[in-house]
Amino acid sequence: MPVTSLGEVHHAFERGDHEAVLRLTHELLSQRPGDDAAHEYRAHSLLAVGRLDEAEQHAQDAVRLDPDEIRYRELLAQVLSSQGAHRDAAAEFGRLAKIAPRQTTWTVAEAQERLGASQPSMGLEAARRAVRLEPRNGRAQLAFSQALARTGDARGAIQAAAVAHRLLDGLPEAREALADARWLADEDVAAFEEFRSLATELTGPDRDRVMAKARTVYRQHTGRAGRIVAGIGPLFDLAFRRGWVRVTP
Repeated sequence: MPVTSLGEVHHAFERGDHEAVLRLTHELLSQRPGDDAAHEYRAHSLLAVGRLDEAEQHAQDAVRLDPDEIRYRELLAQVLSSQGAHRDAAAEFGRLAKIAPRQTTWTVAEAQERLGASQPSMGLEAARRAVRLEPRNGRAQLAFSQALARTGDARGAIQAAAVAHRLLDGLPEAREALADARWLADEDVAAFEEFRSLATELTGPDRDRVMAKARTVYRQHTGRAGRIVAGIGPLFDLAFRRGWVRVTP
């Protein structure tokens, strides 16, 4: 019986054929259970098809077989994040950041996972480290703004979000962070109009999140009739898109 090669697995992975990767790595691991690279490829494809528990198992196997390979630890952190295990993902990214302290990407990832784990103070500390390492890194400034907002520093959050907005060329995430910071600073008119602008560009869960924020801001500034409109999703959506609902100072 011919032995499946890592080359075959790699070619299937490069094609994005995850079912082939899973079939080939199953064959390969039945022949060579200790092949850490096969576990890595299998974890990547399991992650891509949403089989997260199995992806974690194979990422853990890759790390166990070669604890010094940074790629495997980064993969494990990504799987943990996808599972919603943000605290564990943050710890993994934190370990990577200590191994390579000049690698800003991992420090930013740690900050984002700390926020996802409801650890805003730790997220702020990680984001601050990232900004110190690379002040012109837009992702670092974005994480810094989000962490400042979560810890109640509205003005600092506005400043960092404005920098992120400029460095990331108006990326929707940066615009949303700026709107959030302005909302925190009681600049509700500006925040509401930015949410309106974002809602015309975003789709799916991202749009739903922005719309929920807009409805909350609107409720804070309207009377009884307006609150009734805000309470009926499709009606508010129509009025919002048509510009019939506004927030005034």
